[in-house]
Amino acid sequence: MPLNFMGKALIYIGIAVGVAAMAAAIAYGTENQKNYLPEDAVLQSQADEGVLAKTGPLGADLNKEKWHEDPFGDIAAKVKAENGR
Repeated sequence: MPLNFMGKALIYIGIAVGVAAMAAAIAYGTENQKNYLPEDAVLQSQADEGVLAKTGPLGADLNKEKWHEDPFGDIAAKVKAENGR
């Protein structure tokens, strides 16, 4: 039993409203994230260049040890040395 014209119109209107709601949510989220960006923030060179090397099967992987200091690195080195690793 095919849908009548009014039924099809309601489906299309529902899809349009859903797409508009998703677009509004994405726009709001993007603008909201700007509130959490410090004024003195500086882009890393990779972010400025827009290129990250592919290091894994799923794409670019970030090595956190390379980009961030390890606050427990000295403790880990001491434990490794004590265990002979």
